[in-house]
Amino acid sequence: MGDAVTVAVPVRNGGSRLDLALGAVRAQRLDRPLELLVADSGSTDGSREVARRHGATIVDVRPEQYSHGGTRNLLARRATGTHIAFITQDAVPGGEGWLATLLDGFRAADDVALVFGPYHAAPGASPMVRRELDEWFGSLSPDDAARIDRGLPAGDHADAARRVFFTDANACIARAALDRVPFREVAYAEDQLLARDMLAAGYAKVYRPDAPVIHSHDYDSLQVLKRSFDEWRGLREVHGIVAAGGPVAGALALQRNVRDDVRFMRAHGAHGAGLARGVGASVAYHCARELGAALGARADRLPVSLRARLSLEGRGGFDPVKAPAR
Repeated sequence: MGDAVTVAVPVRNGGSRLDLALGAVRAQRLDRPLELLVADSGSTDGSREVARRHGATIVDVRPEQYSHGGTRNLLARRATGTHIAFITQDAVPGGEGWLATLLDGFRAADDVALVFGPYHAAPGASPMVRRELDEWFGSLSPDDAARIDRGLPAGDHADAARRVFFTDANACIARAALDRVPFREVAYAEDQLLARDMLAAGYAKVYRPDAPVIHSHDYDSLQVLKRSFDEWRGLREVHGIVAAGGPVAGALALQRNVRDDVRFMRAHGAHGAGLARGVGASVAYHCARELGAALGARADRLPVSLRARLSLEGRGGFDPVKAPAR
């Protein structure tokens, strides 16, 4: 038996997906002990009982003290594993070899601190969501092979965001590296910031396309707008990327995305009335996405109260990245 690995999950009212996620964690095939930690911040839906049934150790976090970065640091301090895998409460490991595959990523080089995998859309997800996930994660490794990144990139912002991209909804982190370079205790984009800090500290990051989790959201139009607002505010804060603004750029992006959705739907058998309904849903979805992106990328110009109303998480602040102290 090798050293233990910890799977850590922040939870608040995880619902049925939490049961699926923890069950899939317990089904992992490993040659080393597995510790399961759940940070619960005030669940009232039976999530604590679900966690106990799966043998998890529960770490209590008061809702008002929760932050994406701070709570993950708390879980890391409580973990006993030499490696800590993070998922979210609705990210279900995609097979019994998920965790072993993430751990195998550390064999790529001695300086690897971060290994992560893709999201696959949940059954019944909309064509828009399925296409976006397929295209984004496919762009990280067009040849479907493991990818390793080192150092902070310079030059084209879109490529820089791709090279720095990291998600703690499907990741494993070397404990020794996380002790040296912890998550920043921020409300949003804590995983993107961790990747930047790790790369700046000389560590490497590995993407394993063969270690997926099932993780997607189908929001209504208002939620899509708010989610896009948060994403593009995060891109501005972390990478300095600003979405193209103005009606012409927005209309061109809308046209391009709807066209790509139609191709995707046709390739997956949509036709007739079903295709027509899909086109309408695509237009509404991408209108909300484009408006949220334009507002989020310019969040620093908006009043705090409006930022909070536009944020899916109710976050009013705007916090551009500052280089960590060394």
